[in-house]
Amino acid sequence: MKRALISVSDKTGVVDFARGLADMGWELISTGGTYKELLKEGVDVVEVSSVTGFPEAFDGRVKTLHPAVHGGILYRRDNDDDVKTIAEMNIGSIDMVVVNLYPFKEVYEREGSTTEDIIENIDIGGPTLVRAASKNYRHVTIVVEPEDYSRVLGELRASGETSLDTRVEMAKKAFSHTAYYDSMIASYFNEVTGDKFPERLLVPYSKKSDLRYGENPHQEGALYVESLGKPSGMASLVQHNGKELSYNNINDLNEGLDLVREFEEPTAVAIKHGNPCGVASDKSLEAAFAKAYESDSQSIYGGIVIFNREVGAELAETLSKIFLEVIVAPSYSEEALRILSQKPNVRVLEQPEASKPLTSSRNLKSVSGGLLVQDKDTQLLGEKLICVTEAKPDKSTEEDLLFAWKVVKATKSNAVVVAKNKTTVAVGPGQVSRIWALENAVKQGREGVQGAVLASDAFFPFGDCVELAAKSGIVSIIQPGGAKKDSESIELADKHGISMVFTGIRHFKH
Repeated sequence: MKRALISVSDKTGVVDFARGLADMGWELISTGGTYKELLKEGVDVVEVSSVTGFPEAFDGRVKTLHPAVHGGILYRRDNDDDVKTIAEMNIGSIDMVVVNLYPFKEVYEREGSTTEDIIENIDIGGPTLVRAASKNYRHVTIVVEPEDYSRVLGELRASGETSLDTRVEMAKKAFSHTAYYDSMIASYFNEVTGDKFPERLLVPYSKKSDLRYGENPHQEGALYVESLGKPSGMASLVQHNGKELSYNNINDLNEGLDLVREFEEPTAVAIKHGNPCGVASDKSLEAAFAKAYESDSQSIYGGIVIFNREVGAELAETLSKIFLEVIVAPSYSEEALRILSQKPNVRVLEQPEASKPLTSSRNLKSVSGGLLVQDKDTQLLGEKLICVTEAKPDKSTEEDLLFAWKVVKATKSNAVVVAKNKTTVAVGPGQVSRIWALENAVKQGREGVQGAVLASDAFFPFGDCVELAAKSGIVSIIQPGGAKKDSESIELADKHGISMVFTGIRHFKH
């Protein structure tokens, strides 16, 4: 007689699966809640204590950790010594293990859970059973996902056993199951101990969706999201309308979401190819978007727009007349959703975090053969703004400087941003020379540069940027400071009557 050990936390479909095994003559062994559930449903099952000869102990901490269980799973059916030992020890064969693990994640995330609750939901016997059965996949079937019950029953009904291919596939799933589970526990203890950069980095991610392709059609791609803790970022998006998100959509959305969260006033952020192409703040979202759109109506075409306030019907009417790939806001009025749903291809996304300040976290970036890990760049300024020139910015100018500084922080380096009236006039991103970035911005901004302010994500190595800024009509500059030739830039600013402030902090973004 074949025997299966069934002990599951997720009991989805387990009664029907167990009944199917029993109908084919399998003997069923079970533990705790699973045993009671099967018994209640009239499935013929024996308790694991009748196999081990020992009762469950320590509030269920010890149930299956016994040679009578693990010997029955691990012995090699094609090894004469193993078969002889099993017979001598009077240990019965266990040919299938159906196990999924204590709900550690659910308990961790549950409001009101104590440390004791979390610790008690670290499974010990379950992973041991899963790993034992997976190691012996040539002879034992391991099942950890309810979705695989029908496949296993189908093969057993057709041929009396599961195929080797199936057992290999199930073992692969099982080892991923336990590794993923342990990574969540490791992450929890890193959090408890405050270890941001542990010796071994184990980060639990689960696949949210496959993507049509990656950055380009010849590249495959998928989206994975953080698994432990309250869903955030890409994991907490709600899509109301439109096609599936692409790799590039998600990448741009991530950049824009970080930027819009820098602002307290109603703000509209347009993103194209990972860079801001129009940003504005105003007293209303409608006014902010109008300014952002006018600042670069060409680049915004086919881009992403993100807002930090609810989108209403008036703004939705405006947005519906423009070709956009993605619209993101913390919420929408019912009428706004009705209007935007009339454009079936535009992705309309709800992200409550868009209205909340940035929070500290880690950035992970893959590199060849490794992973770069750093703190997320959430700090805006150093200790304080320091004016280093004879001319001082007035209140309105200082507000523009801080606005431009937030935008340049989100722009690929080397970067400069020209702004006026809390609106981007021009964005100069991603140049290998800082003067080239400024030249591009000046060319793009044309006459709008007159009377505007300039933000640079890093210091000016030479005075050439100040000279060009003065020639272009820039009235104030914000930059980190710290260059060997700061004095040259300061002297030139004084010469041209430009005010300049140092932030004491750099915002490279690569």
